[in-house]
Amino acid sequence: MRLNLRRRLLGYVWLLHLLVFALVLWLYRERPVVVVAVEVLLLASALLGTWLLGRALQPLDYTRRFQELLQEHNYAARLQQAPEDELAGLVAQFNQMLAALHEERLRLGEQRGFLDRLLEATPSAVLAFDFDGRVRLVNASALALLGIASPEGHALSDWAAGTGSFVEGTDAAARERSLQLLAQLDALPLGESRLLADADGRRYRAQRSHFFDRGFARHFLLVEELTEELDSSERATYEKLVRVLAHEVNNTVAATGSVLDSLLFYRPQLTASDGEDFGTAIEAVKRRNVSLGEFIERFTRVVKMPAPEPRPTDLRELLEDLLRLYREPGRARGVEVALGRVEDVPLVPLDRNLFEQALLNIGKNAVEAAEASARERGSPGRVDLELYREGERVRLAVVDSGDRLGEVPPGQMFTPFFSTKKGGQGIGLLFVREVLQRHGLQYRLAPDGAGHTRFDLWLSPEK
Repeated sequence: MRLNLRRRLLGYVWLLHLLVFALVLWLYRERPVVVVAVEVLLLASALLGTWLLGRALQPLDYTRRFQELLQEHNYAARLQQAPEDELAGLVAQFNQMLAALHEERLRLGEQRGFLDRLLEATPSAVLAFDFDGRVRLVNASALALLGIASPEGHALSDWAAGTGSFVEGTDAAARERSLQLLAQLDALPLGESRLLADADGRRYRAQRSHFFDRGFARHFLLVEELTEELDSSERATYEKLVRVLAHEVNNTVAATGSVLDSLLFYRPQLTASDGEDFGTAIEAVKRRNVSLGEFIERFTRVVKMPAPEPRPTDLRELLEDLLRLYREPGRARGVEVALGRVEDVPLVPLDRNLFEQALLNIGKNAVEAAEASARERGSPGRVDLELYREGERVRLAVVDSGDRLGEVPPGQMFTPFFSTKKGGQGIGLLFVREVLQRHGLQYRLAPDGAGHTRFDLWLSPEK
């Protein structure tokens, strides 16, 4: 358009002068000197008009160059200053605009670089979505937490539909845990912050919020694992509570026991029948007193657990001891306790005393759950002990036929004082969790979908 305008203006100037030049040549015969003078003036006028026209159209050249720099995003370039005052002001204005754009681009680039480094360094999982709800940005913490691969361009619901992919080598348990967490994140309403839990008992704080991009709202998720933080807080709270309870109960038990022993001193002074009733009552109260002390002692063992001292341990030997301990009592309850898949595995560094106590608790719970389900179904119960290599780790599992966890929310099993057993105190699994966490072991208690409950432990062999 600019070139057409320049050609038209130049054509008009030169056509006008050529017409006048031709008219003057036609009058050359009558007054040749005047004609020559006029011709010179016309030529000078045409040249001057061409020069003035070029100067008049020069702002269009600057505008075209400025437009090209904007299209190329070359904000560091500058237009050459013109000596004329009227054009110098225009060029200076263009250069100021380019300098401002260049500075803004550098500032945005620095902020984007800082944001990228911050997202990669933060332990919180971050997922940002596009306008259609598909993942647009995800940091390393989110990939590690969810175990998903190539999430960009996918909605969170794609994994439940089977179109999303997981990291190669992810086992079925990890996939199930990830799917449960993805479903909870996908259902999280905008503007809300909730505590979530997965099948392994890990707890998270998740928040869905939004920001504006080009005038439209885009959602993002922040997910922070709180398992260790909450466990530490719970542990500190229960330690204080148990110390207070233990102090008060132990003082009461000791004083009551002393008084009861003193009361037995007066038994011979009563008649035979009254003395027997009196002694029986006193002994019943003493037994209850002892039971109360043992009850408090169990809580005390949980909060005063010593630090583990790992030594090479034969897991197969531990399972065989567990089998010998529970096989006959289980048979008497209508539950068969047997070895399932058991392989020779390397020694594993463990505190044998602590781990054996935890394993006894797991076995006891499995036998009781299988017995309860067997009574309901009217068929024998079963508990299988498994031990085998799984990749570079060892997997130990206690599998029972009691499907008692179907209605239990994920992660609630290891909540202090929670129990699925009638009259249960919720101490056994609390003790087990404490032992496993102090050993740094990964564990999972969940139904297997086939009417059984599995307690899986993953241990690393001694190197």
